[in-house]
Amino acid sequence: MTPLRTASRSLTRALVLIAALLVGLAPALPAQAEPSISEIEAEIAKTWEKLEPLVEGYNKVHSELVKLQKKAAGLETKLQPLRMTVEVTRTRVGAIAAEYYKGGRNAEVNALLSSGSPKQFADQLMLLQQIAHGKQEQISATSEAKAKFDGEKAALDKAITDQKAKDTDLAAKKKVIEGEMSRLQKLRTQAYGSGGSGGSLKLGNACPAQMGSGKGQTAASWACKQISKPYVWGAAGPGSFDCSGLTQWAYGKAGISLTHYTKDQWGETTKVSGTPMVGDLVFFYGDLHHVGMYVGTVGGRRVMVHAPHTGDVVRMQYIDVMPVAGYRRP
Repeated sequence: MTPLRTASRSLTRALVLIAALLVGLAPALPAQAEPSISEIEAEIAKTWEKLEPLVEGYNKVHSELVKLQKKAAGLETKLQPLRMTVEVTRTRVGAIAAEYYKGGRNAEVNALLSSGSPKQFADQLMLLQQIAHGKQEQISATSEAKAKFDGEKAALDKAITDQKAKDTDLAAKKKVIEGEMSRLQKLRTQAYGSGGSGGSLKLGNACPAQMGSGKGQTAASWACKQISKPYVWGAAGPGSFDCSGLTQWAYGKAGISLTHYTKDQWGETTKVSGTPMVGDLVFFYGDLHHVGMYVGTVGGRRVMVHAPHTGDVVRMQYIDVMPVAGYRRP
C-alpha cells in the first residue's frame, strides 16, 4: 500500500474521531477518495480553523486570570499597611481610654486648672478636643479605606476562583485538540514522504527580516530566530509558542508589552492603512483567532513568521493563504 493511500485511510479515521469528540468541527473526507497532498493540507487548515478559536479562548481566560491575580496581589499590598494602621490606632485609643478610666489624666486636668488663666485652660481644652476629633476622623477614614479594599479583594478572589475553573476546563479540551492535530500532522509528514514536508505552505527561504533600529524590525528579527521551534498551545517562549504567544514574546524583546490573546493584541495596536512595515502584525479570519508577523516579501508575495498549529513549528508562510482581517502596528 502506498504511503499516500495509507495517509488517506488514517486521515479518514482521525477526522471521524474529531467529529465524535468535537461535534461539527471538521467533516471527514470520503472513504473511497485518495486525497492529494494539497487536499490533506486543506483539510488540516479547515480543521484548525475550527479548533484555533478554542485555543485563543483558553489564552483569553488564562491572560485574564493572570491579570486578576496581579491586581489581587496589588490590593493585598495596599491592605497590609491599612490593617496595621487600624490596629495600631485602635490600640492607642484603647490605652488612652484606659488611662482616663483609671484616673490617670486627673493630675493633668488639676495641673491645668491650677495654672494659667481660665482662657488659657479653655484654649487648651479646645486643642485637646480638636486632636481627639482628628484621631477619630483618621480612624474612620482608615477603616473606610480598609473596608473598600476588603470588598474589592473579596470580589477579585471570587473572579479568580471562577477563572481558575474555566482555565481547568479549557486545559482538558486542550489535550484532546492537541492529540488530534498531532495525528493530522503525522498524516501530512507521511503524505510528503521522508524527503520533508515541502510544498507551498512551507517556505525554505531565509527570513527576509533583518535586525534594525526600529521596534518592528527588532521584533521581526527575534520572531525569525524562533523558526523551527515547536507550536505548543498556550506557550509564549522561549522554547515553544502558539500564534499570539510568538508575537507577544517577539515584541517583548523590542520593549513593547502585548497580551497573550489575539483579540487583545488587535485592540492594543493601531490600524495600518497603507503598505505594511516589517514587524506589523497581520490578523486572520473574522473572529481574529490567528495572528502572524509580517517580515517582508519572497518572490513578490508578502510573507509572515507565525506559529501555525499543534504538531507544526514556527515558520514562514505566505500571508495570502488565509483570509486577512487586517494589519496592525504595536
